[in-house]
Amino acid sequence: MKNTQIFTLASILLLIGLLPGGVAAFTTPESIVTAGNVYVASTTYDPGTFFAGDSGTVTVFVTNGNSNQSVVVNHATIGDKDIRLLSSPYDTSANIGPLQTRAFTFSITTDVPEGTYYPTFSLSFRDANSLYYRAPVKVDNTPIELTIVQKPDTFAQGQKKTVNIRISNPRESSVRNVALEVTGDGITAAPARTYIGDLAAGGSVPVNFTITPDIPTTAHITVNYDNGDNSHVAIMDFPITFGVDKTQANPVISNVQITSAAGIYHVTGDVNNAGLQTAYTVMVTSLEPAVPQDPYKSYVVGALKSDDFGSFEVTFSAQNTTVVPIQLSFKDADGNVYNSVKEVKISASQNTSPAVGGSSNMLPVIAAVVVLVVFIGGWALYLRRKK
Repeated sequence: MKNTQIFTLASILLLIGLLPGGVAAFTTPESIVTAGNVYVASTTYDPGTFFAGDSGTVTVFVTNGNSNQSVVVNHATIGDKDIRLLSSPYDTSANIGPLQTRAFTFSITTDVPEGTYYPTFSLSFRDANSLYYRAPVKVDNTPIELTIVQKPDTFAQGQKKTVNIRISNPRESSVRNVALEVTGDGITAAPARTYIGDLAAGGSVPVNFTITPDIPTTAHITVNYDNGDNSHVAIMDFPITFGVDKTQANPVISNVQITSAAGIYHVTGDVNNAGLQTAYTVMVTSLEPAVPQDPYKSYVVGALKSDDFGSFEVTFSAQNTTVVPIQLSFKDADGNVYNSVKEVKISASQNTSPAVGGSSNMLPVIAAVVVLVVFIGGWALYLRRKK
């Protein structure tokens, strides 16, 4: 009877030792101490921060802190009721040498509301109890942000306008493969797609593009990006309306003066920029029926900032007319050309410098000679009477 009890007890101990969790049969004070020097050095999640419903990986780095003892592990897993494990646990035995680190990588999913979760990593030793470690992971649904930095108040049909936006990443981890697309009915965008790449946590990047509309419409800005291997999108729309841009450059001709000589009219004046933006390549020229002539067939004033001014000179000939149109042209920052026309009267009263050789040119000379002759004659008569 006694031998039977001993055999039964030995059989139970043997069965316990063969069970996956039944390592206690090999446990010794020395193995417990050895296992106590094994620890989780770090954990890495990819992506670093999850959206609800994202899948990714977690890698747990386990270090054997013993300087002269190896440890054998035979089971590793991670997860809980919130963070589900998608891959299989590590069920085979593995050896971790002295002062070595081994990585255990698992696939997980975060189909949970926003918040911080603590899935448990467990590692079984062959000759000791298990190691447990809670690896925190954050679920945050904050998306990438799009901000319009500058855009025109209004657009005009067929005219190109620049839009400046900023893409920002307010998340606690980086995102990858960031790309911006601009679409919309009746518009031409350049570039229509801009690839940005990685965007670090807390980082931002400016993006500029132009829009040329054919009709009033809506522009759609779409930013696609990856959080780990999970695709996400951020969208922003803004209206394309036609009208007069109140901030546009507005060069105006003023202080016009006209003279003529030998059939050539000489027009001078000032150009003042009464707008809020810079006018580029400001140019003044005459139009038909005028015929531009040297030396100033056209005059380039150049760039005029807001409230700035410059002078101009144009020369031309004109026949059978008393009015000549003077054209003022300029470009905006996007290269669009704008034209305005001012009509200038060239009537006879404005010809302050008639052609040399005409009888009217001799009148001042004749008058001066007459005065001089009268003065000399009077002076001679005075001297004669005095004698």
